[in-house]
Amino acid sequence: MHILIIEDDRNLVEAISIAFQMRWPEARLVTTSTGDKGIEMIGSETVDLVILDLGLPDMSGFEVLKQIRLFSNIPVIILTVMSDEYSIIKGLELGADDYLVKPISQLELLARVKAQIRRQAAIVQSPLVCGTLRLEPSTAQVHHGDREVHLTPTEYRILHCLMKRAGNLVSNLDLIEEAWSHDSPGANEAIKVHVRHLREKIEADPSRPKIIITKSGIGHYMAKTE
Repeated sequence: MHILIIEDDRNLVEAISIAFQMRWPEARLVTTSTGDKGIEMIGSETVDLVILDLGLPDMSGFEVLKQIRLFSNIPVIILTVMSDEYSIIKGLELGADDYLVKPISQLELLARVKAQIRRQAAIVQSPLVCGTLRLEPSTAQVHHGDREVHLTPTEYRILHCLMKRAGNLVSNLDLIEEAWSHDSPGANEAIKVHVRHLREKIEADPSRPKIIITKSGIGHYMAKTE
């Protein structure tokens, strides 16, 4: 398992490395202190997950994430001191799969990383079809008619949950469990962001959704499209 840490705080990188050595020695960590180098490494090396800081010396972590999502759906976990709602929502809107605020315990960080890796490895089932949508586990992408739509790992898991239970209301708690295996502050808002992104990708008019329908304060359901 190859994990890339894009972080310029050497003390934090060392602490994370020690935690992995003690509790997950099989994982191989590679690190860089700059966003530009991190983007290059994702494009040229085998990387299974990225831990990304937002305060980098050469460019914003948001810009790094934006660049990654142009060519890769690799799981990205943001790890930052920026705890304001604007930053959290922006990170999720740009395609982050999880958002963690420093300081965080080593055990929680490892648990979040392993949860993302397990969910990626679990994508082995047959294609899932719902109306004009065909979800492909082999590529973790969805086909909408003749068009292939790019999904982030978290978007894939949420859409898979909704398609699997098409026509039935799925609670926000169930979607949170599907996406991250745990509830946390801000998770409900994060689900709203990911659902909005999915609508922008598969709805003819995202402002008037006909595929992913919301029951305010309760959850969402997938309409059985023709």
